[in-house]
Amino acid sequence: MTGPQQSLFALTLVVPEYEAALAFYVRTLGFRVLEDVDQGTKRWIRIAPPGPGNGASLVLGRATGAQQRAAVGAQSGGRVFLFLETDDFARDHAAMLAAGVSFEEAPRHESYGIVAVWRDPFGNRWDLLQRHDAAAGCPGGPQTSTERLN
Repeated sequence: MTGPQQSLFALTLVVPEYEAALAFYVRTLGFRVLEDVDQGTKRWIRIAPPGPGNGASLVLGRATGAQQRAAVGAQSGGRVFLFLETDDFARDHAAMLAAGVSFEEAPRHESYGIVAVWRDPFGNRWDLLQRHDAAAGCPGGPQTSTERLN
């Protein structure tokens, strides 16, 4: 007998307005619109990064009410909230910089891969990440946090 077969399908990203979110994620970053269904007073919009589509998608939720508006850009309490994995860190980092994406730091090598923190226009902190198993030949190699700070 096998156990349950489950996966993380989607998570909600609270945004100020649908069109502003679509402009950034789809037109700037190249995310795909998987679904966009008008439900009268709201829309069901599900997006995902370009690629094979094996990960979870984002459901864009337009903030309604003061509590939700206050959560825009703060859903994780200031921590990195979302992790955008890439197969080519240098390519995507350069493309994102050219598109005007705001990075908080220079790329760094960690035991798990190459990473740099960036913010979307709504204040959410993201990691651009090429995991170490996919970045085995990256120059500089992994460093510990202590080595990176010295």
